[in-house]
Amino acid sequence: MADKNAFIQSVNAGYTFRGESFALGAATLNGEVLSEALVHLPLKTMNRHGLIAGATGTGKTKTLQVIAEGLSNASVPVLLMDIKGDLSGLAEAGAFNDKIKERYGKMALEYVPASFPVELMSLSGEKGVRLRATVSEFGPVLISKILGLNDTQQGLVALIFKYCDDQKIPLLDLKDFIKMLQYISNEGKPDIEKQYGKISTTSTGTILRKIIELQQQGADVFFGEPSFEVDDLMRISDDGRGIINILRVTDMQNRPKLFSTFMLQLLAELYAVLPEAGDLDKPKLVLFIDEAHLVFQEATSALLQQIETIIKLIRSKGVGIFFCTQNPQDVPASVLSQLGLKVQHALRAFTAADRKTIKQAAENYPETNYYKVNDLITELGIGEALVTMLNEKGIPTPLVHTLLISPQSRMDVLTDAEINTLTAQSKLVKKYEQPIDRESAYEILSAKLDEAEKKSAEKTIQKPASKPEPSVIEKVLDNPVSRQVQRTAATIITRSLLGALGLGGRSSSKKKTSWF
Repeated sequence: MADKNAFIQSVNAGYTFRGESFALGAATLNGEVLSEALVHLPLKTMNRHGLIAGATGTGKTKTLQVIAEGLSNASVPVLLMDIKGDLSGLAEAGAFNDKIKERYGKMALEYVPASFPVELMSLSGEKGVRLRATVSEFGPVLISKILGLNDTQQGLVALIFKYCDDQKIPLLDLKDFIKMLQYISNEGKPDIEKQYGKISTTSTGTILRKIIELQQQGADVFFGEPSFEVDDLMRISDDGRGIINILRVTDMQNRPKLFSTFMLQLLAELYAVLPEAGDLDKPKLVLFIDEAHLVFQEATSALLQQIETIIKLIRSKGVGIFFCTQNPQDVPASVLSQLGLKVQHALRAFTAADRKTIKQAAENYPETNYYKVNDLITELGIGEALVTMLNEKGIPTPLVHTLLISPQSRMDVLTDAEINTLTAQSKLVKKYEQPIDRESAYEILSAKLDEAEKKSAEKTIQKPASKPEPSVIEKVLDNPVSRQVQRTAATIITRSLLGALGLGGRSSSKKKTSWF
């Protein structure tokens, strides 16, 4: 049997921090919950990213909710990707019940119900702040990676962006991009090729098809103006708590391409806008991506590389990213290696493949003398997890079987009436509610083509009236052979007349021969 006192000392040494932190739960050993060994999360390393994994029904989403509440209480803004639609309850206080009473009794903690400052957001038609971005904000590199283009096609996209920049033609939505592709393939091709080089019609056709594929997943509602300002994600409420932004994307499960497109653009925008922050006492913003496999499900290798690069670099901007998924293997190894905090809920072993997955998951955690990790992962109860993280020095903390605290907010969704009340009070909803369709590539190019057609029509009208069709006699007389015969006959007649009048040409002693 493991030494209980040594275990308690190990947990307290590993999970006590000099900086600000908040409790995640209490350590458990041999089935006993140890209230004197609490597991805390340090705010200083929350920008080192994290993973919350486990089978369906093991409490992953509630763990995500607990961490979001702790960050909000510490004045850290949060962005939650709510795929299942069960996180809106953060806006209302939770309810005390017998299960919570029992849980908190074991941990010797007090449960205090509380509501949190929440902003509901949407990529589509759901109620909340509408998030949009322009094609120009994505830029040629990101657009090319999202569409999965080859080098030649990427070069053509770069040409389009360059031409639009030079000509001051805004690319705002997908209809602008499509119009531009059609223009450079037809009417504008000769002029553009003189300045920018040869344009492949095959490439323009391929790009157009890929954009249409993106449109079929509903991307039209995302591209456009007014584009969302990332500063609006990092707001603090009047009572000093960080605002929890809940992006309601329940309709994204069937549109993974759009979801991954949005995620990559958001991360790229945050990286571009935020200044270097160095080592902060707490992060500027923390993102939680529920059902994270949707981000990687249809991602190309280029897209995965871009995500990996941004995740490596964005922590220096003070931003943390947490992936929540059923299986740790849903997250690519290159990304998984960047995640400092790991909260592993129970995994179920029904098949040989499941047992292999569990073995691989166990190997991702620090070695411990207190648990048989392979067995424990399958035995964890609801609201229990194996926890390890990076301390303030960047060293992994001991692996601890943890009984997690319960969310202070409601563990259920808001009613329609509550959602209506929440969105009606939002200043951001009013700011981004009405789409703006200002003059951009579609209108500019359409006007240019209309003007060209008008000029062509005017030239046709101004053309002089054509001569009437010549008669048969005129056609014969106008024939070159006929004209030559006429000239010869006229010459002979003229000379004969002049001779008869004694007005011939040069005098000659020789007798002239007559033609008659």
